[in-house]
Amino acid sequence: MKFNLFKHQTTPMVAAKPTGASELSVTPAPVALVSAENTTEPANKNDAFDEIKNKFLNEIDKIPLPSWAIIAIAVVAALLILTCCFCIIKKCCCKKKKNKKGKKGKGDMGMKNLKGGEDEDDEEDDVEPGLTGDEKEEEVKEKEKLGKLQYSIDYDFQENKLTVGILQAADLLSMDSGGTSDPYVRVYVLPDKKKKFDTKVHKKTLNPVFNETFTFKIPFQEMGGKTLVMSVFDFDRFSKHDIIGEIKIPMNTLDLAKPIEEWRDLDSADQEEPEKLGDICISLRYVPTAGKLTICILEAKNLKKMDVGGLSDPYVKINLLQNGKRLKKKKTTVKKNTLNPYYNESFSFEIPLEQMQKIQAVITVLDYDKIGKNDAIGKIWVGSKSTGAGLKHWSDMLANPRRPIAQWHPLQPEEEVDAALAALTAKK
Repeated sequence: MKFNLFKHQTTPMVAAKPTGASELSVTPAPVALVSAENTTEPANKNDAFDEIKNKFLNEIDKIPLPSWAIIAIAVVAALLILTCCFCIIKKCCCKKKKNKKGKKGKGDMGMKNLKGGEDEDDEEDDVEPGLTGDEKEEEVKEKEKLGKLQYSIDYDFQENKLTVGILQAADLLSMDSGGTSDPYVRVYVLPDKKKKFDTKVHKKTLNPVFNETFTFKIPFQEMGGKTLVMSVFDFDRFSKHDIIGEIKIPMNTLDLAKPIEEWRDLDSADQEEPEKLGDICISLRYVPTAGKLTICILEAKNLKKMDVGGLSDPYVKINLLQNGKRLKKKKTTVKKNTLNPYYNESFSFEIPLEQMQKIQAVITVLDYDKIGKNDAIGKIWVGSKSTGAGLKHWSDMLANPRRPIAQWHPLQPEEEVDAALAALTAKK
């Protein structure tokens, strides 16, 4: 019994081996199937690519252009795309470089500066745009060669008077084509430009000797806020006078307890816009048969403020000149507290026709002052020897006898008109 049972149990164990072996021999079959499936995928892809390629070629064949034209269009399109890509890449690279330079400039020191060298990029940034190093050196040299001025300053504490002496100048910058200049010096005290003094003009020299003194009445307690200005100009008969250089001296930097006399180099002066003095409208009328010249002062506008309150008390004065000599003078009424006065006042003068070519009419707008001197706001002059608007107005009047001709004129600085009239007289 026992033996039979044992024998019965062993037989299935022996029989299990062939079943296991049979399973192992069957397992390679699915691997072969999988590999077969993978080989079919590339074939399908190739078929799809061929199908797309054929469709594309069929579409190209339908285009009514020769093959060489299609190829040329494709090449041009490719070049355009490449060019655009190149430009975009270059722009991006330039921006990155600029940002790097900016960051380097914002820092206290660049890497080259830390090593003791010089940063070339920083040096280029320091130079003004549009100026090379040589041009900058030339500009500095020009500033150094403006010339120098000898002056004296003295203050009288008892009478509250500041006396400025313009003694001489040397090595002035040549402003004329002949290698010389016609210098004169203008002296005034800031911030009050109302009172200005000019020296005499010295012709064709770069080393003028002036020896002229000018006095300003300024209380000592106000001296600290004043600045003395001495400007050297080159006189020009027919155009605006050019400034050669100037010296500005803040009065709070000086010891006024003793007289001062010294030389100082001229500094370059900023070319300021001409100060606007206002405009005046006048009417001219001439009757040849009667020999009668009528000048009507109509109105003025935008006059310069001359009073502390920001207004003026303007009136107009007419001087009739012949060969530099005053023949007759007239003046209008005073208009109080206004910068836009209206006059409409006429003045008649008997001038024979043969003398009209020798007559000059000088019209001055002044600010009336009860206590001190009446200060000139500005001037104009009309006549056969005038220039610009003055000459045109005079010519229009003579061309239209018996008719009043009205015209606006911009006021000019008094010293400029006086200098032009003096030059006209000297020329004769």
